[in-house]
Amino acid sequence: MIPWSAHPDSQAWSDLTRVVHTTVQGDAELAEAWAAVNDMGDPSSGLPRLAHALIQRATQRPEFETALMCWLREHGTSDRTRRQSANTISGSAQLHGPTVQAGQVHGGIHFHTTPDRQQQPIPHELPPFRAHFVDRDQDLAALNELRASHPASAVQLLVVTGLPGVGKTALVSRWLHQRARQDFGDGELYVDLGGYSPTGPVSPGDVLEHLLRAVGATALPPETSERAALWRSLTSGLRLAVMLDNAVTAAQVRPLLPAGPGSLVAVTSRSHLSGLLVDGASLHQLEALVPEAGVELLTQSGGGPRIGQDPGAAQAIVTLCAGLPLALCLAAAQLAIHPRRSLSTLVTALSQGDGPLEALRVDGQAAVRAALDESYRLLPSAVAEIYRCLGVLPARHYDQELVAAACAQPVHEVERALQNLVESNLLEEAGDNGSYRFHDLVLPHAQQRGEAEETTAARQEILRRYVDWCLDAATTAEGILTPSHRNLARSYSRQPAEPIGFSEPAAALEWLDSHRASLMAAVRHSADAGWHASCWQLVDAMWPLFLRLRPTEMWIEAHTVGLTAAQRDGDRQAVGRMLTSGGNGLRNAGRHREAVDWYTQALCHAEEDNDPRQQAQALNGLGNAHLALHQLREAEEHFVRALALREEIGYRRGAALSRVCLAETALERGDHQRALQYLTRAHTDLVAEEDTYDAARSLALLGHTTALHATYEQGVGHLLEALEDFHLSGSLHWQGRTLEMLGEAAEHHGDAQEARRYYSQAREVYLPISPTDTNRLEGRLRHLKPPQPPPTTPLLAEVESG
Repeated sequence: MIPWSAHPDSQAWSDLTRVVHTTVQGDAELAEAWAAVNDMGDPSSGLPRLAHALIQRATQRPEFETALMCWLREHGTSDRTRRQSANTISGSAQLHGPTVQAGQVHGGIHFHTTPDRQQQPIPHELPPFRAHFVDRDQDLAALNELRASHPASAVQLLVVTGLPGVGKTALVSRWLHQRARQDFGDGELYVDLGGYSPTGPVSPGDVLEHLLRAVGATALPPETSERAALWRSLTSGLRLAVMLDNAVTAAQVRPLLPAGPGSLVAVTSRSHLSGLLVDGASLHQLEALVPEAGVELLTQSGGGPRIGQDPGAAQAIVTLCAGLPLALCLAAAQLAIHPRRSLSTLVTALSQGDGPLEALRVDGQAAVRAALDESYRLLPSAVAEIYRCLGVLPARHYDQELVAAACAQPVHEVERALQNLVESNLLEEAGDNGSYRFHDLVLPHAQQRGEAEETTAARQEILRRYVDWCLDAATTAEGILTPSHRNLARSYSRQPAEPIGFSEPAAALEWLDSHRASLMAAVRHSADAGWHASCWQLVDAMWPLFLRLRPTEMWIEAHTVGLTAAQRDGDRQAVGRMLTSGGNGLRNAGRHREAVDWYTQALCHAEEDNDPRQQAQALNGLGNAHLALHQLREAEEHFVRALALREEIGYRRGAALSRVCLAETALERGDHQRALQYLTRAHTDLVAEEDTYDAARSLALLGHTTALHATYEQGVGHLLEALEDFHLSGSLHWQGRTLEMLGEAAEHHGDAQEARRYYSQAREVYLPISPTDTNRLEGRLRHLKPPQPPPTTPLLAEVESG
């Protein structure tokens, strides 16, 4: 038989031969596959191997793809090739994504999938694991055994417990990194629950907010129970790894469990969290390193050859550090910084005081404190100053700009100091966004050093600069995102010389989001310190964060604190603002009767000040609260009074918004003609005021009312125009609401197929943001007439199994 490569089979095979020859010399795998085809007695027996190599390269070499597809079109249908191309899926094989099992596929084949609504990237949030990692093979094997023995049809819950500093986070992070691509195709999430933080644990509601946003949710229900339900709904089809670090109680963990079969929740805690046993948890106790492993870690982390030269002292250091990896790494860092320093000198330093071994029997604090004290004393003075400054701050996360402002240092010097602290194992990077944090055991030490070595006046200066930096940056973001809200005074004691600038609104919102914890820490500290003006001004400047991202619990807490501060500051405008903005937060949380109380106080306050604009604002808030309670008469009375006041002072935009509210009240009453009148006028005025968002909102309501009660085609046109505006503004809630309105209009018009299409689209929009709306849409879909079966169409392409 002649060589396959010389077989005058067709022009397509000749083209493929030519393309392969151009690359085969530099590609060993392709050369071997090519040789198998040419050397075997029956060349077709080597074809699968060659085809596999060619297909791999076709994704990178378009000339391969063209030549290969031309040849397959001519020769992929022969009986012999079909027999040789048989394929089998068996055993424990798992397929994910679009899959075809076939001997031959004819025609141009394309997979069409619906893209994620927001093109959400797969999250990979696990902390990076340390390069120096010793003697945990048995622990890793134990976790693997627990994973293997767990049924794949259920969520797995693992709790890794042990002393502080024993390496729980490092172990779990490394283990999950090893299994991530194999087991968790939908990503890995990480949350520090802060169970041992001086400021207390993070609330389940805040944790669920992070988790939900990580899987694509953009607007969240206010209650923690609703967020937990939405979390379970969104994760029911996902395979996720969720790492919950520093848990303190079982109650912290339970609301955070996902629903996807095969998902895993790995929890680290200093406690056993035995309460989670009823939830099916498996516990793994992590012990300190054995002496040999402790010496190895000391050597790898910076001790170097000196460890072997003085094994007795090395053993003493490991003993003094109680085999805790954190303490050992800190001790090794000091040896690395001072290469001429003897181990015995470090032993002496670690042995001073009450003795770390005795303290470690309780919590391990003394051994770590001895290492931290020694690490701190060897820091350059400028770096030690930054360390103390961080200890003074109420924040838990730090970035260069924050630290530079608080410490009154140039950013480039702060950057070097932070890196020095990281290298000394006194600070750790909190992610890839330039954020830093202290380990739980290091933070109290930094606070102690700041308290002991900085004077009261110096600490006050640091905190003043920190608060003013937060206020200045938040005010800048507020002016970009909600310029109409930026109308109350700001006062500073130490306004930063280099304020933060934002290139675009998205960057301003991202800054507010990423610094929300630091901002709230500044609010709380200002309240505690009696800096009343700074307190309420910070709350006021955070308005875009509350309005756009709706962190419900923080919204209410901030305005409760801010209201007290404004009252003590004696600023009546600030009191009115806190009452109305805080009332909005209560209403957003579904606490409508409490909102009525806040709005009523705001109205009385504005009437005492004879401030018609604030009176109208309070009245509009009262109207919305009563509307939410379905108290239509009271709602309409408040809206009418607000409209009159706004027209009297010439506030056209405010009057238009009151008309929108009156229209919604009229629609609830069934008075469609009055609603049309209000909405037509409101839309015209809002367009003239260039308020595109509220203009689109009024247009959607106008289109809805017109389609149902006037001209169907005209109403649909309004709705489609409004829908486009909401797509541009990114308002998911109003996208869903407008799609639902289009579905209602189609159903009312007798077009069940079109109604089903719009309802289905609305449900997809609502799914990650509102369980209540999602349930309503599912009810609408159930009550529609069943769809007619599609007509039979000829088979366009045949897929054969080998």
